[in-house]
Amino acid sequence: MENHATPSRAVALSQAGFCGLIGTSAQMQQVFDLIEKVSQHTYPILILGESGTGKELVARSIHALGPRRKKPIAPVDCAALVPTLIESELFGHVKGAFTGADQSVRGLFVGASEGTLFLDEIGELPVDLQAKLLRVLQEKEIRPIGSTERIPVNVRIIAATNRDLEAAIRDRTFRQDLYFRLNVVQIKLPSLRERKSDLPLLVNHFLEKFSDPREPARTISDGAMHRLMSHSWPGNVRELENSIERALALSPGSVLQESDVPPNIGYEAGRLPTDNEVMPLEEIERRAIFRALQQTGGDKQAAAILLGIGKTTMYRKLILYGHDGPRFRAFPVSMEDSKVEPFLICMKLNCRHLVDLRERYERTPNSEDLPRNCPDCGHFLSRFCPFCTRPLDVIWRADLPLCQKCGRELNAGAV
Repeated sequence: MENHATPSRAVALSQAGFCGLIGTSAQMQQVFDLIEKVSQHTYPILILGESGTGKELVARSIHALGPRRKKPIAPVDCAALVPTLIESELFGHVKGAFTGADQSVRGLFVGASEGTLFLDEIGELPVDLQAKLLRVLQEKEIRPIGSTERIPVNVRIIAATNRDLEAAIRDRTFRQDLYFRLNVVQIKLPSLRERKSDLPLLVNHFLEKFSDPREPARTISDGAMHRLMSHSWPGNVRELENSIERALALSPGSVLQESDVPPNIGYEAGRLPTDNEVMPLEEIERRAIFRALQQTGGDKQAAAILLGIGKTTMYRKLILYGHDGPRFRAFPVSMEDSKVEPFLICMKLNCRHLVDLRERYERTPNSEDLPRNCPDCGHFLSRFCPFCTRPLDVIWRADLPLCQKCGRELNAGAV
């Protein structure tokens, strides 16, 4: 779709008219354009996107900009409702229709009359109710449970899901005719990893949202921002919001530092970027070299051939990325006798003191008095590798331990 939006317009719309949607990327500008266009009509809309991308915000934006904005919007999570109660929730019931029905209930279709009904996670709706929903969309009327009368309804339907509905149709878990009825206009939200350029805007928004207004404005350091930019964000904007809130709660200063970022935020070990994801060239190169060494069992010459580089270049890169060539050796994961588990590690990069907890766990496996601070430097201990931020899986090489996920040395020196 041709895009006529400008970044300044996109930001203004996202802050003032789009119920919290933020972004200046081309993908989000296209979403903003679609929202403006479809909000003026009443036909059904299907919003697709991963969990945490803001599907409900889009639905509320469409309602707020449209002619039905003075009427209610009724959101219903199809995945959270008990299957036996979804029909009553949507269509209502009359008194005495079933055990416990001591009074009549209108249902959301009537409650949202002349407004908008937002069906979140529509892909989780049971098949039998899909048929009833299809009939309502076709005939514009409902029949409450236990009633013989049909009630006309005038409501706009917006549905959303993170499932692949076309695959669900092939698996016969979603009706094709209902899909066509809902999919008059489709809005597909990009994941956060597909619009990394919007991340600084979102970070600043959440810093303002969670900062104490009685204190100076909180900011973020370049190192912390780089750490956030390097993460793949499988939970999308919701995960970013939770991470910023957690970091602000634990940060003692006015500037959010890299050490304040949750330890699970960073590159996933051994993972190369997807087609739509940007990763620093140095990081891509380092991971490619280590994966080649794993595949060749530590044979550096074979790994160099696999990568299409010279042996000298391979040794130079190993030294550059923290492995001295002559001592590097890849261990198979099956060496269970060489693993140390469980353990904690100091997250300060120039310390990296490894604390073995095997004896403590054998003595008191559920003990709450495990060490929280490094005995050497006092920095906090974690169960994550300080380099790749994955849960530690240690393999010992001579007297120095390695992270099995990224291959980095975990001790700065002898412990």
